[in-house]
Amino acid sequence: MGSFALVATGAALDAVETALPTLVQDRVASRLMAKDATLWGQDAEAEASIRLGWIDVFVGSRALLPEIAGLRADLRAEGVDRVVLCGMGGSSLAPEVITKQAGVDLVVLDATDPEQVRGALEGDLQRTMIVVSSKSGSTVETDSQRRLFEQAFTDAGIDAASRIVVVTDPGSPLEEASRKAGYRKVFTANAHVGGRYSALTAFGLVPSGLAGADIETLLNDAEDSAEFLGDDAEDNVGLQLGAVLGGTAPLRDKIVFADAGSGLPGFADWAEQLIAESTGKLGTGLLPVVAAMDAPELTDVAADVLPVVLAPLDGAMEGAPEAAAPGDTRLTVSGTLGSQLFVWEYAVAVAGRLLGIDPFDQPDVEAAKKAARGLLDDRPESAPPVFVDAAVEVRGEQDLLGSSTTVGGALEALLARLPEHGYLSVQAYLNRHGQADLEQVRSPLAAATGRPVTFGWGPRFLHSTGQYHKGGSPVGVFLQLTGAIDDDLAIPGQPFSFGELITAQAAGDAQVLADHGRPVLRLHLTDRDAGVAQVRAAVEALTGSGAGMGTGTDEERG
Repeated sequence: MGSFALVATGAALDAVETALPTLVQDRVASRLMAKDATLWGQDAEAEASIRLGWIDVFVGSRALLPEIAGLRADLRAEGVDRVVLCGMGGSSLAPEVITKQAGVDLVVLDATDPEQVRGALEGDLQRTMIVVSSKSGSTVETDSQRRLFEQAFTDAGIDAASRIVVVTDPGSPLEEASRKAGYRKVFTANAHVGGRYSALTAFGLVPSGLAGADIETLLNDAEDSAEFLGDDAEDNVGLQLGAVLGGTAPLRDKIVFADAGSGLPGFADWAEQLIAESTGKLGTGLLPVVAAMDAPELTDVAADVLPVVLAPLDGAMEGAPEAAAPGDTRLTVSGTLGSQLFVWEYAVAVAGRLLGIDPFDQPDVEAAKKAARGLLDDRPESAPPVFVDAAVEVRGEQDLLGSSTTVGGALEALLARLPEHGYLSVQAYLNRHGQADLEQVRSPLAAATGRPVTFGWGPRFLHSTGQYHKGGSPVGVFLQLTGAIDDDLAIPGQPFSFGELITAQAAGDAQVLADHGRPVLRLHLTDRDAGVAQVRAAVEALTGSGAGMGTGTDEERG
């Protein structure tokens, strides 16, 4: 179909052959494209009825194109060509992949770590504008970033309002406040589109277009794909993809993504939020794992793992292993970025029907936010570490740590709690640019455990896989990494700093995970560089030889 193709083998093909006839018989395709909110059951109907605006988003999105192009031209004429995006989750992940694919610069600031925030702030302010992207405007990370840049512009003698562009829902408190403040431009998006489905709305298009991406072609490709997705037919690739995601039996609920030269860097990170937040609830769901082609999860595929290979549209799979042997389970997908974005949105909605969940709510996302806010308000004293090993303070429940006295021993104690079909989640509340080497622990941890391992940067992942961690299958164990803050950064107009904010976010999430009965090991790096090296060495020791320590880097993940 058009610019999207898939090939399913093994259990993935079985799922297509088993689930597809029923999807066709139930007219799921035509009903979805007609915005039938009854597709996911009575309990989901109310939410679904106000969350299907992404189905026909194209007319409204096309109307934005001349506005975005005109604003970009005006800013460039003023010498403003550096775009910083202040946004979280769906507000940042789609623009990140769109601009990476286009090869244009966009500074994505979806962080509260003072080091990382300062790095974005220290760019050339004379050339800088910010896009403040939030459906409600109440997102604490985005509001804090806006406050910081607004003050920095003013301190530099720049008219701050002329450098701030806002994307929000119509009627939101942020829209009202932004218009009152006289910000350069306020774009409103379709209020009937949830954040993770917003790639083709103003949330995805405004920052991408201002940075110079070809968003018109993006929309064209998506609309071309949508034209065929209303067909109640077995060759409907959206139904096929949905059948694979939600219809394997038994369910292969760990979706391991690897890129084989797709030309879509960062796509798996976008899909990660879409899948995890849409499906991870009611004790079920799909856990996305972003990995490299040589990841342990793909060289020895477990019975609960679904390998998904992102291939180039021309089929030339650079660096990919040999084609799957007959009977091996694999899903290979290819397509232009616009088609991939829309087809995956469609397929995840279809998978939600097969899984028996509402793909449009996120009942557990607020828990960590509330816990963090409570910690910011109450400011309790930090609990002392159970023990200190060189540059690492170790925290965790005594029944988890046992008699451990080293980082390596604590890791072994955590991994011993992994259930048969479990997963390990590594969560780094650090600078994802400055401490990027830390991602290299993912692959050897997978090798050491024989289980899927996810890696997320906090608080970014809280708006993505955070929903699955609390609401999905209760089989995860969690490794949280935090770091000393040597040079904190104040937030204008707030009684807390960025350092205090990220500390509360980490502690709040750990608290909620523990309340859900999830094992959590917390490692605090009192010296970031030394601590990263120490953690990597401890992980390497778990593998015996340290094999794989050079795989799974940020670049390979795309």
